[in-house]
Amino acid sequence: MIRLEIPADRRETENLTREAFWNVYRPGCTEHFVLHTLRNDPAFVPELDYIMEEDGRIVAHIVYAKGTLNTESGPRDMLLFGPVSVLPECQGKGYGGQLIQFTLNRARELGYPAVVITGSPDYYSRFGFEPASKYGIFYEGMDPGEEFSFFMVKFLDGSAAGTIRGVYSDPPCYFPDPGRVEEFDRQFPPKVKEKRP
Repeated sequence: MIRLEIPADRRETENLTREAFWNVYRPGCTEHFVLHTLRNDPAFVPELDYIMEEDGRIVAHIVYAKGTLNTESGPRDMLLFGPVSVLPECQGKGYGGQLIQFTLNRARELGYPAVVITGSPDYYSRFGFEPASKYGIFYEGMDPGEEFSFFMVKFLDGSAAGTIRGVYSDPPCYFPDPGRVEEFDRQFPPKVKEKRP
């Protein structure tokens, strides 16, 4: 079952996110803290904050936010999603993909013209994401002449393609202070941090 997250789910989804990302990109992880702080940030999009349940427990979660696209006519909101998390023992069953597709359809229904994501082109291309530079959308700090295939866009409104151009920035809460992450992480059961290949 896919449904909107409610406040009573929040600690469970934070722990799910911690389990999903622990030691994946770095020793430990920051994604559970990003999720925690995002919910109190103006960038948070509560109408796209969804969980997936199986047999009464939460097995997957996705959250959306609004980044900033600096255009020639000034800044505008740009939708992004992440973290998207699946319990480790439930990964590989397609739950993450179902949740992504469901919420992309919901974002289209809500009138959002496009979504950006930084991630694996091999994975996200199956949902219709393309290199954002193809449409004149560049990640902050990225050289416009450089190919950066990991920053992608999906147009939910086909008429918007080519009309939205500029330099994109993630919300500041996506770049947490390491000390605050460490302090927050002490609220969860101890886990060993490992540096993996």
